[in-house]
Amino acid sequence: QVQLVESGGGLVQDGDSLRLSCVASGLTFGNYAMGWFRQAPGKEREFVAVISRRGGNTSSYADSVKGRFAISRDNAENTLYLQMNSLKPEDTAVYYCAVPGSTMRFSSTPDGYDYWGQGTQVTVSS
Repeated sequence: QVQLVESGGGLVQDGDSLRLSCVASGLTFGNYAMGWFRQAPGKEREFVAVISRRGGNTSSYADSVKGRFAISRDNAENTLYLQMNSLKPEDTAVYYCAVPGSTMRFSSTPDGYDYWGQGTQVTVSS
């Protein structure tokens, strides 16, 4: 079965950087677009970034993270990354990686994804 395991979260200060990782198994990783989402306490899960399958030549970001976050993938290692720079307190959330059930899907909404990791907590203090 498909498994996604995130890591790399932690407690950092305003302006710091973090890199999240998501290791996937149970699927041909390179054949699928992959996404990052986040959920803050009391809020809906929201889109952060998505990267296209295979070479990952296409990506899309939420306006709130554009220019600060970068999504990338290593298909040989079955790993998805999210480099987060210039972190702000409002970036505090649990971050999830996700994969759609279809190789043809490239989505920026949670409904477009079928498999989710357990999440990793990112806390940014002011």
